[in-house]
Amino acid sequence: MSGAEKNAVSPSAGEAEFRVAMMYHPSHHVLDLGEAERWFKEVFGRPSTNLSATLGGATLPPGRRMDYSTFTPIGDVLFDTIDPKLYIVDGVQRYPTVTTPHLKGFGWYVEGVTELFRALKDQGFRLIGQNDEVAEGDEPPSAGGMPLFFTLPEETGLRYEFLPQIPFPLDPRVKPDWVLPAVSDEDPLGIERCSHHTVLTGNPDRQLRLFTGVLGGRVIHEGRNETLGATSTYVHLADAVYEFAVPDAGTPAHADWTPNTPRDTYHAITFKVADLKRVERHLKAEGVGIRTRTDHLIVTDPATSLGVPWGFVDALVPGDPRSA
Repeated sequence: MSGAEKNAVSPSAGEAEFRVAMMYHPSHHVLDLGEAERWFKEVFGRPSTNLSATLGGATLPPGRRMDYSTFTPIGDVLFDTIDPKLYIVDGVQRYPTVTTPHLKGFGWYVEGVTELFRALKDQGFRLIGQNDEVAEGDEPPSAGGMPLFFTLPEETGLRYEFLPQIPFPLDPRVKPDWVLPAVSDEDPLGIERCSHHTVLTGNPDRQLRLFTGVLGGRVIHEGRNETLGATSTYVHLADAVYEFAVPDAGTPAHADWTPNTPRDTYHAITFKVADLKRVERHLKAEGVGIRTRTDHLIVTDPATSLGVPWGFVDALVPGDPRSA
């Protein structure tokens, strides 16, 4: 597990430190959790576990559900699939029902999460809790006694989540002895690690204000992504790389982003794999369409892959420090 360098901030209450430790999980909204679990088992070769398994017989308060989500570990990514119809907090469905599956957002484990909360507020960001109310004061909102808060997508493009690194039983990466597993013969896709996450935007400066201006990320590469049809900026933050791509008109990426403008769109996840031919054979065998195939890249057809154009590459982004 890799981490970001220390981020020194000076909130109004005095100098303090926080550290963005690693991505918590991507969130993916679907119509049917059972279908998503089946797909990940057959295509990625990975089992999924429903969040309700963590209850251990505990009784939930009225108006709350815990069966709305399943978690799928994929290398260095913990993937969270959500059925919005089941996400009930205080008796209210907090996410709109979807008609097609799509990636939605992500967040991070943070050391010094209260200090980060204050630093973000000092920089003018509004922050909300699970009840979607803007937080006032110097203390972050909480869930079950644990600090937990989100940014507003109107200000940051997407809704980003922050919480302390907890001993979450469905996340193997938080164990002290966890290391990135080697490629297994049992893995039908031969995944080595996540290469990068792609966010479509018309305003990359908005993302950089958050990622590099506050969270401590660093720009590692800029240039054209001709396959995507976009001008991209790549940022390394904690254990992951993020591509902020401004898509060209007329491209599939532009069509995916346009309904959300002026907000951003969490478009894709790309994995570094051992053998692209192995990936291609398995995807075809499972009936997953391939939208793009080059010597160094495969992108799936989202219509046959849970609404996501999954990417598979044979090399990491130029400048990625994890390739050293």
